[in-house]
Amino acid sequence: MTKTRQLIVFSLLALAMAGLGGGGAWWWLKGRAPAGDTAQAPAKPVYDKQEYKYISLDKVIVMLRGQAGEPMAHYLAVDLVFKAPAEKERIVKEHLPLLRSVAVSALSTYPLEKASKMTIAELAADINAAYQASYERDRKEQPFVEALIGKLIIE
Repeated sequence: MTKTRQLIVFSLLALAMAGLGGGGAWWWLKGRAPAGDTAQAPAKPVYDKQEYKYISLDKVIVMLRGQAGEPMAHYLAVDLVFKAPAEKERIVKEHLPLLRSVAVSALSTYPLEKASKMTIAELAADINAAYQASYERDRKEQPFVEALIGKLIIE
């Protein structure tokens, strides 16, 4: 065989192998697709149609624990916002003194170093966990979906 003929045969074999590989991949991926999903249209986002009210709890102030012998006291001030279904707005407003107390209990355990290094999301997650634990302990349904942080000051 001449060199040109060998090159043509090798090219045809490589093309055939690539075609078989591509066809095999297509067949395998087609078998993994859900039934009836041929075009794989993008999923439409699901919107929450529930009406919510936002109830604020302003000026929750807590003294942070400092190092022993530290001359200055440090404080954390936070404004909370409760996202509640519209029909439970009145219940959340009635629970505001309890909600303030639970927030103070949860936040007063933080030393200054830990509180200043936490992100808003981490702090909100800890506060929400404290609220869930409080309502579970009292065997009551939590009247709000989540507590959000509207303002945070650490000094």
